[in-house]
Order: sequence, then structure tokens, then C-alpha cells
Amino acid sequence: MNKGIGRLGKTAKGHLQKGVRMVITRQELKRDRWSLLIWSVSVGGIIAFCLFLFPQMKKEMGAITEAFSGMESISNAFGMNQLNLGTVMGFYGLYGGCILGIGGMFFAAVLGTGMLSREEREHTAEFLFTHPVSRGRIFAEKLAAVLGEILAFNLIVAVCSIFASMAIKETLVWEEFFLFHGAQILMQMEIGGICFGISAFIRRGSISIGMGIAAFLYFLGLLQNITEKMEVLRYVTPFSYADAADILETGKLDGAAITVGMIYMAFALVIGFVKLRRKDL
Repeated sequence: MNKGIGRLGKTAKGHLQKGVRMVITRQELKRDRWSLLIWSVSVGGIIAFCLFLFPQMKKEMGAITEAFSGMESISNAFGMNQLNLGTVMGFYGLYGGCILGIGGMFFAAVLGTGMLSREEREHTAEFLFTHPVSRGRIFAEKLAAVLGEILAFNLIVAVCSIFASMAIKETLVWEEFFLFHGAQILMQMEIGGICFGISAFIRRGSISIGMGIAAFLYFLGLLQNITEKMEVLRYVTPFSYADAADILETGKLDGAAITVGMIYMAFALVIGFVKLRRKDL
């Protein structure tokens, strides 16, 4: 009889574990749905608005390019020396690259930094971590939510861009378009993963830490574009392999820089996981 009760207890515990595991990612996605929608529609809407201006600005792009030709540092920083602003892809690379690059990095940083630390910030750790689910499983489920939201964010932005290009009757170069957005997803995953690992060390949550990291990496990306002396930064900041100017010019991604970036992300996640397992909640 005792054995039967023991087996029944283990079965009930297994069902409870399965139930909790199934709802963690779904609950995080549900909790962030409005934030995700606001971020993605805002970034996608701004990019679409810029594309709507392209037909009027196309005639003046020669004068604009000439005006910036004397500002070598600014031109190099944003890749204007490599992009043909008279084409829709060159125009998209400049404005879409800046808007999605900045908006995406802050979205990923805020999302990653807050995902683990929110349990202590919102005083829900006592509820979540007392359930019969391992911390490793919680870590994995929350990381899956971060990656899922990044994918959803980029999908909405891409759809906004495609519809805007159709509205102005301009044809995007699809291979370059998807290469650029793929690089943006990788960049955001790297930043989000690094900030996710760091969030395990934060007790009450600090969005400013994640935003500061993202802004610093973006500054390094601009610095690397300005001068060849900073070429080593290509393997420090993810903006090097997500730069629209390089992608549109070469038609390929920088595999070496991406590999290094994924190693940075993996290291941050491992450190964050070790910290979460040992953390006194």
C-alpha cells in the first residue's frame, strides 16, 4: 500500500511538473504581449514611414549624398559611403538599418535584462521557485520566451517594411532583405542572451544596465566603421556583422564575427545559469 501511495505521489508530482513547465514560456509571452506589440509596431511603423518618403526623396538623393561626402566620419559611421541611396535597398539599408538596429538592440536588452530579475522585482519568486520544477528548466523556458519574442518582433517589423514597399510600388531585393533581417535577429539574440545571463545577478531588476550595454556596443560599432584602426572591434560588437552597408555591399554575412558573438552569448548564458542555480531566492 505504501508503495502504491509512493507511486501515486510520484505520478502526481510528474503531472504537476509537466503542467508548470508548459505554462512558463506561455505565461511570459502573455505577460509581454503588449510591450512586444508596442515595440514592434513602433519600430516597424517608423521604418514604413521612411519608406513612404522614398519616392519624394529619390530625386534629391544625389544632392544629399554630395552634402554628406564632405563629412567623412559621419558618412563612414553609418555606411553612407557604401550605400546607393538612390535605390530602395540602399535607402532601406540606411534608414531601416539605423532604426531597426537601435530599436532592436534596446528591445532585446530590456527584454533580456528583465526576464529573470522580474521574479524578485515583482515578488513572484516565492511562488515560482517553490514549484517542483528545476531552476534549469525555468531558465530554459524563460530563455525560450526571450528568443520567441525577438523572432516575433522582427517578423512584425519585416511585414511592415514589405507592405510599405508594396504601397510605394518599389521592389525589394529579397536575398539582401532577408540577409539583413537575419543578421538583425542574430544581433538581437546575442544582446538579449548576454543581458539574460546578466539578469541572474540582478536582484531587483535594472533596465538601465541592459540599455547601457546595448548603447555601448552600438557606439563601438560606429567607432569601428569610422576608422580602420579599430578593426579589432569587429569581434567585440555584434553591430559589425549586422551592419546593413556591409551586408548590402558584399551580399553575405560575416561568419567569423557571428561565431565569436554566439560564443559571447553562450558564455554569458552559462555564467547566468550557474549563478541562478546558486542564488538565494
